[in-house]
Amino acid sequence: MRFAFSRPTADEDQQRRLFAGFGDMGYDGLQLKAGQYARYLDAPGDFIGEWGACPGAAAGLITGGNLDEASVARLRKVLQFAQAIGSELVVYCLMVPREGLSDDDIRSAARRMSTLGAEARQLGTRLSLHNHFDSPVMHRADFDVFYEAAEPGQVGLTLDTAHLAKSGVADIAEVIRSFAGVIDNFHLKDFADGQWRVLGEGDIAFGPVFEAIRAIGYDGWVSTDEESGGEMIPAMESCLAIMRSALT
Repeated sequence: MRFAFSRPTADEDQQRRLFAGFGDMGYDGLQLKAGQYARYLDAPGDFIGEWGACPGAAAGLITGGNLDEASVARLRKVLQFAQAIGSELVVYCLMVPREGLSDDDIRSAARRMSTLGAEARQLGTRLSLHNHFDSPVMHRADFDVFYEAAEPGQVGLTLDTAHLAKSGVADIAEVIRSFAGVIDNFHLKDFADGQWRVLGEGDIAFGPVFEAIRAIGYDGWVSTDEESGGEMIPAMESCLAIMRSALT
């Protein structure tokens, strides 16, 4: 099991501190928000030249869109960038509002993402769907519809605990057990009073979540997705301590 950290950065100085410090703190990698790599999409060599001394700095790339022509073109560029800099995983937030969607709409998205997932594999990376709040894969039943329609092995699942909680899914452990075969990444963050919280500081009962991760024999990336807006370094330290204690 490998531990990653993901967090937006306010400016280049904060990004440098994040990149320089994650390894010394004990993390295996970073999963980058779009703003942390977007300016390099047409110049991957510049990214490698600036950040290549930090092994694992781009273990994962987070992006999103609605699968229209423009967003698919951008995703393909991100996949090519991932190939060039050695990112293992591209995490995709499907930004289509959930209201009014039919099961057929979800199946259509699954088939489209399967095609893109196959392209990702040809480039030596993987495409993983993020279960974003107010997206086509939001409610518990949506997971069944999507992954029954997706081509096996083409689209992984980045399971985000806080987005599940905000979406009203109470039994997160059940989702983990039911979709063990497609989960290839975890985003662990907490949730309370409508707000993202640092891991361990919200209302999510993580005991059953950690038990389910251990029970399925998971051995991939587990990332803290820290979006609470608090201080970065204390959050990095506390989140890693919780993950290590619970999962190793």
